[in-house]
Amino acid sequence: MSRLRADISPDKTAAEAVQEVHILMGVFNGAAYLPAQLQSLSGQSHGNWVLTCSDDGSTDGTQDLVRAFVSNNPQRVCLQDGPRAGFSENFMGLIRSLGDAAGLVAFADQDDLWLPEKLARAVALLNDVPVARPALYCSRVLNWDPAADRRRISRALHRPPSFRNALIENVAQGNTIVLNAAAARLARDAARRTGAMFAHDWWLYLLISGAGGEVIHDARPGLLYRQHGGNILGSGAGLRAQIRRKRQVLRGAFRARVGGNIAAMQAVEDLLTAEARTILQDFAQARQQKLLRRLRGIARIGLYRQSRLSGLGFWGGVALGRV
Repeated sequence: MSRLRADISPDKTAAEAVQEVHILMGVFNGAAYLPAQLQSLSGQSHGNWVLTCSDDGSTDGTQDLVRAFVSNNPQRVCLQDGPRAGFSENFMGLIRSLGDAAGLVAFADQDDLWLPEKLARAVALLNDVPVARPALYCSRVLNWDPAADRRRISRALHRPPSFRNALIENVAQGNTIVLNAAAARLARDAARRTGAMFAHDWWLYLLISGAGGEVIHDARPGLLYRQHGGNILGSGAGLRAQIRRKRQVLRGAFRARVGGNIAAMQAVEDLLTAEARTILQDFAQARQQKLLRRLRGIARIGLYRQSRLSGLGFWGGVALGRV
């Protein structure tokens, strides 16, 4: 079961207040933005957190900034060397290194600004889930143009998160994700059996939903998502971004990403529910068929995207053999 959440009570129990959150942050040449993000972590109303920064070979003073933050927070901040294999693999390495006692695990990018209640809200919602059940919290964001200080809220979800959605669309933006302890252990074990991925957050959405966990999508934004020329992915909004995505689909990029996601889930099929295994197998087979059988096969599975326009684009890709 998955949920769309619009509001919760602001009251926090004593148990929620003492829960430690382990924040994982991949960094690379982020000196221009990192101080503001670190300050926003320090300003969280849920103050019980520890931070591990994995530096992927920065040359701009990023490590010095993190070391200064470590010196001011010696018991709660750790700096380690990353694998130097790209953005996603940096985070996958952090996931693989989690211990059994990691507890709640959050993911942070180096260039955003967290709103003060981000962690508190995630902790409160995750505490609604039985402790033995894996759960992933994610939320909307405020896409932020700092030069003009313009803020635009990201799109709301129109349909619930699910494995049928996750196979063809990611709604769990990485810089908003928080995992409960059961989901963190599941992700750690699965990551140790998974190779390089296009996007660690898409992989997490697939894994938790496919394993029968709960995916909570919060309608209230938790951070300012800084838009700048160095964004790895960016907000994806606007005509130019849409044209770029269409070109990538035609060039086979989306098909390659979907294929990589399928292979990653097949590598951990034993962690998925019986229903998810069937959906995965049917999708893997259908996408290899010729046009009519491909259309019929994928239609029977019931995959869906969040918007009607995006869904039409998906079916166009299916017809062209680009999914």
